[in-house]
Amino acid sequence: MKDILRKISELAIRLNGATFTNEQNELQWLGNSPASMEEINLAKTRLGIELPADYIRFLLTTNGFFTPCDSTEPTFETINKVDHLKNIDTYLLEIWNEGILIDIGEQLNRAIVIGGLNDEQYFFLIPPLMFDEKWQYWKFANWIPGVQPYEDLNDYFTSVLNLMTNQSKKS
Repeated sequence: MKDILRKISELAIRLNGATFTNEQNELQWLGNSPASMEEINLAKTRLGIELPADYIRFLLTTNGFFTPCDSTEPTFETINKVDHLKNIDTYLLEIWNEGILIDIGEQLNRAIVIGGLNDEQYFFLIPPLMFDEKWQYWKFANWIPGVQPYEDLNDYFTSVLNLMTNQSKKS
């Protein structure tokens, strides 16, 4: 995953370095310093949940990441800002827990927001209900019809890199 994040950083800075800080330009990196295992364990205790292995690897690579794709991709939060959606946006849960939307609402009731607190879209981790099920990874915005699911964080960041690469070819 670190390689993909590095490529995203380098491409974004090459295309639009003036929008980033001197430090980001110098380091060619849009992430933060890695989280410590102590910070991760504190968050797991606070959230009352075990986090998926790929997300822990992400945090040990960078404790937050600015995803520089126009305004359609969420910024990934530092571990101390990660929280359950029910603590962040109760109105969204009210909307999605009515009528025909209830299936998505049931998923959102368990969602953990790891990205997009100050953006127009969120990135969620949704814990499995059963031991043998997989975590779900969703990009979610009211302007997206439904949700945009991903296999895992690697799948998501690969899609961001592909989008950026395609955009750079058009410019």
